[in-house]
Amino acid sequence: MKADFLAGQYFDIRLEVHQPRNGSEFIGLPLDEQFTFTLGKKGEEAKLVTEFFNLEEPNLEKWNFTWYEDLFARDAAMKTLVNVASKAYRRIALYEPGEYTATLNYNNGSKTEATWLVRDLAEERKAKNIILFIGDGMTTNMITAARLIGHKQVNGKYQSLMAMDKFPVVGHQMTHSIDSFITDSANSAAALNTGHKSTVNCLNVYADSSKDPFDDPKVESIAEIFHRLTGGHVGIVSTAYIADATPAALVSHTRLRSEYGAIVDTYLNGVGQNWTKVPLDVIFGGGAEQFYPSELGGVTYQDKNYYDEFAAQDYQIIQNRTALLSASNEEKALGIFTTSNMAKWLDRNVYRDNLNQSLSPTGDETPALDQPGLKEMTLKAIDILETRSGDKGWFLMSEAASIDKMMHVLDYDRALGELLELDDTVKATIDHLNSTNCLKETLILVTADHGHGFDVMGSVDTHYLAAQNVDRKKRNLFQGLMADPDRRENWSVRKSGPREPAVEIEEDSDDNYANPEDGEDGILLNGTLPVENDQGVHSLTDVPVYAMGPCQELFQGTYNSIDIFYNMATCFGLGRGKPSTEE
Repeated sequence: MKADFLAGQYFDIRLEVHQPRNGSEFIGLPLDEQFTFTLGKKGEEAKLVTEFFNLEEPNLEKWNFTWYEDLFARDAAMKTLVNVASKAYRRIALYEPGEYTATLNYNNGSKTEATWLVRDLAEERKAKNIILFIGDGMTTNMITAARLIGHKQVNGKYQSLMAMDKFPVVGHQMTHSIDSFITDSANSAAALNTGHKSTVNCLNVYADSSKDPFDDPKVESIAEIFHRLTGGHVGIVSTAYIADATPAALVSHTRLRSEYGAIVDTYLNGVGQNWTKVPLDVIFGGGAEQFYPSELGGVTYQDKNYYDEFAAQDYQIIQNRTALLSASNEEKALGIFTTSNMAKWLDRNVYRDNLNQSLSPTGDETPALDQPGLKEMTLKAIDILETRSGDKGWFLMSEAASIDKMMHVLDYDRALGELLELDDTVKATIDHLNSTNCLKETLILVTADHGHGFDVMGSVDTHYLAAQNVDRKKRNLFQGLMADPDRRENWSVRKSGPREPAVEIEEDSDDNYANPEDGEDGILLNGTLPVENDQGVHSLTDVPVYAMGPCQELFQGTYNSIDIFYNMATCFGLGRGKPSTEE
């Protein structure tokens, strides 16, 4: 195993020794007869980890788990039982740059080695602020398609360009993770925020095999390091439910991204265990059901009313666009504008009757008719952060979440509308920062966490297609490059709301077919995914990185997703070759 670390970045170590049921089992021998763990810098003598970090030996933990060794075992329902002995070393850091070798000796002669690289970064701060825009699931092909529908052409030449097109630096990042070529939004966001690859569903942890999703070894995030070392202020904006993976990755640490209630509690109270707490200045998005208690239909951590919990810690509570625009810039702000994900740009601005499909954040089950967009949330977040941070600076993550969510359901029109809204937000942000003289001291990044398979292969005469009675006569264009369920395509806007491409014909069968009520005048296309899938999936494609401002040159070329973290850390001057006074 190989891993990179920022000098001074806190992390945990979890040691696990596995013994399958058909092997020898632990019988209570002293720990040093079961396994030992040493760490040493290249060229220097290795030491026991307790000596290296001056730690007390932690308690030995034991548990077991079951797993399928291969697909044949899964089909035969034959699980293997594995016994585990483990120890965890919490909140440690490496301060001296260089290469280290970590060695686990176990089972009377077995050995596993890991190579760790502590990167040598300058401590000079070059940017006061950083804005990280995430177009969730956004690829270069989608940007091309959005430009096509959003900007006028004459004689094959665009008469205007997207804001992203005007950035001085463009690069590409590789998105694959530890356990899968194809990432989800949790481990891909974790890589951007910590500089460490992880596994599917993990937020800023290395997955272990324990039953507790909160005891996995943690890695400190860019937001946590920035606040701990500089006192800088942090904000989160998303058009998703706010406990979703991408916003959660700024400060959450769990193996299961689905622990929404605990994630909301983390925003307010931190993760505990002597870990860095970030007092977030701004939290804007959807997901009200994780804030109001069960008596109103919510599902919250310990059934608390988190509107009350946040208000008790001096947050102003904002629940609609009108209140957002008039909110104080002096106070911390929690803005929750709907249950679940926020309404899409197309429905907020064109098909407004569809807003009846969004529910109020109060829990009273009335429609959420007064929702802000990404631009309004982002500009207000900047104003609050700028007002409250003083000379300490700020870090803001702003996510256009439903590019991804609409690509999943093959609703390309809404997905591209979300992408155009992101680009409009980027343009407005640049103009706003320029008007307040903050632009020159702010690094602006626009990238994605992963991609989706998508391209434009031609155009469709939808009127002609709908008039044909024979499916084969409708096949006058390339069908595209996607990993999709069965569906019907007519390549037309779904005016009644977001698309549902595939459904179960027989309830609880996990067998999905093309939705007979979707694209009825279109062509039936066979899916390429297992039949239990009712949506499209992510892809392996590299995703673009646009950079403007201090350190923009660091983001040129093609590199791994973890380098986004290290480049931001460089720009903030967060590398520490020796323990800080805080420690």
